[in-house]
Amino acid sequence: MLEKELLAVLRLQSTPKVGDIISKKLIRTLGTASQIFEEKKSSLLKIDGIGEFIVHQLLNEKTLKHAEKELEYIKKHRISYAYFFDSNYPKNLQNCVDAPLLFFYDGKLNWEQDRIISIVGTRNMTNYGRDFCKQFIEDIAVYNPLIVSGLAYGVDICAHQAAIENKLQNIAVLAHGLNEIYPKKHKQFLPEIMNNGGIISEFWHDTQPMRENFLKRNRIVAGISKCTIIIESAARGGALVTADIANSYHRDVFAVPGKVTDYYSRGCNNLIQSNQAHLLSSANDIATMLNWDIGQKPIVKQTELFVSLDNVEQKIYDYLREKGKQLLDVIALDCEIPVYKLSSILIQMELKGVVKPLPGKLFVVN
Repeated sequence: MLEKELLAVLRLQSTPKVGDIISKKLIRTLGTASQIFEEKKSSLLKIDGIGEFIVHQLLNEKTLKHAEKELEYIKKHRISYAYFFDSNYPKNLQNCVDAPLLFFYDGKLNWEQDRIISIVGTRNMTNYGRDFCKQFIEDIAVYNPLIVSGLAYGVDICAHQAAIENKLQNIAVLAHGLNEIYPKKHKQFLPEIMNNGGIISEFWHDTQPMRENFLKRNRIVAGISKCTIIIESAARGGALVTADIANSYHRDVFAVPGKVTDYYSRGCNNLIQSNQAHLLSSANDIATMLNWDIGQKPIVKQTELFVSLDNVEQKIYDYLREKGKQLLDVIALDCEIPVYKLSSILIQMELKGVVKPLPGKLFVVN
């Protein structure tokens, strides 16, 4: 990107009330970021959704001086960056309407690969969550995925450490500038992360870690990956925000179930119960759901002729043959069978070998 264009993009980033969505709209309308600041006020006001207040903010010279200082820092320290309209921008994130216009990164990063998963959860991780996280990443390592998390206490750092131990590339998404690490205790893991992965942030170099920044960076965690995994979470927490964002991007969300009495399993259990997440019990669930076993073609099996199905079973079987894998609740609704009865019928059909259960209360013809 030309220096003039980068300066204009930085100026857009520093303009109050002009976020990523409006910035992209302006750029698409006028062709380049620099053209925005060369247009007359009257021309800007003709753009749909751009009013007096936004134009006033755009023409404020203070943002130019602010952007010039950041540009000098970028040049001096040779900071790498990814611009939304450039080819080096992560494709998964580029499909998100509110993705950052510009973000900065450092390390040995390769986000071109297809197998990218985000792992998040509570900062107050239990032994159950820690054991699951470590075992899960050890098992999933055979597929060589890129692991994304936020370098925070608890689940985040556990995921980063497990990725390092299993020689997997991993990315830490920061909620502050690249020139510091929060929490400071986790700076010790930075060399190994940078050696096979790296750090990324949409925030300028002097931005301090503030609560709203952690919530804002969650959309990068959710958007850059194919799926988001919640290891543990209380009934409310930042991990659930990430799950909501991932769902809004139509990405798969997985949650690790726990005892109903466990405080840090309530969020995961609620996600599963409300069909906002697939139940995650092993690495195989991810590989199956995301079709990672592409080298192994599924064996098409026909129902043996001697297997007898009653009218209700035949109805369910025909429905699944036509629709493919379906949620238990959806089958119940479409086939007009109460869930409690359907569960029992599906068990009998499973024993007969005509249907197969999948993670997340899904069923498919065997």
